[in-house]
Amino acid sequence: MSQAVYVAWRSGAPDGGRWGPVGRLEHGSSGYRFVYTRGAKTVPGFAPFAGMPDLQGVYESDELLPLFANRLLAKSRPEYEAYLRWGGFDPNSPPDPLAILAVTEGRRQTDLLEIFACPAPDASGCYVGKFFLHGVQRVGPESRARIERLAPDEELRLLEEPENPHDRNAVRILTKDNYHVGYVPRYLAYDVGQLAGGRGAEFVKLHVERVNPDAPLQQRLLCRVDACWPAGFQPCSGEEFQPIVGALTPV
Repeated sequence: MSQAVYVAWRSGAPDGGRWGPVGRLEHGSSGYRFVYTRGAKTVPGFAPFAGMPDLQGVYESDELLPLFANRLLAKSRPEYEAYLRWGGFDPNSPPDPLAILAVTEGRRQTDLLEIFACPAPDASGCYVGKFFLHGVQRVGPESRARIERLAPDEELRLLEEPENPHDRNAVRILTKDNYHVGYVPRYLAYDVGQLAGGRGAEFVKLHVERVNPDAPLQQRLLCRVDACWPAGFQPCSGEEFQPIVGALTPV
């Protein structure tokens, strides 16, 4: 079975600007393939990535393309096993590189690119996903200290923020004792609202998967989201997610 992730890009500063999907990366039996999606033509200021200049091209390789390979921690690094554990992976059985990118998001301090997987139902027809808490850098010291005291499986609360000036789909994350510890990643926030179905974010359950006190702030808290998969729910189905190319011809 092939793995697939979307590549998103932000126009403007990391805390603002417009965010949108601009590409799709797949890994199957024939190797890796990247195509631009129609969002690449609508996100203001987006330009094709280096080495992949044609928006209508299909880029294939036996190895993970450099743009994405450079967003994985090198296996030679001494913290590599810890890096896998931070994301909830078993270092003795490393997952597909795209699975790692989907959780770590391939984020860097120096650019505006993020990687994410499209949600899919599990075997029982439920929505289950993992993500690293966003916005930890902007919460106060008391909230950061509260993160350190969280325990696996501890329940967290979700609070939708339709009046948020940066993102009307924003979903704040709170502890049960009302510490604001961060936000749902922007690429998942819309889905959380759709899953809630007008019944409030309480319909979607969020728990602590693991706390990583030795990790960088952006990988400090791994969360797990669970919800029923409503009839007709189709994430990543908008026009901006559709490939620009019709017939897929390698470049």
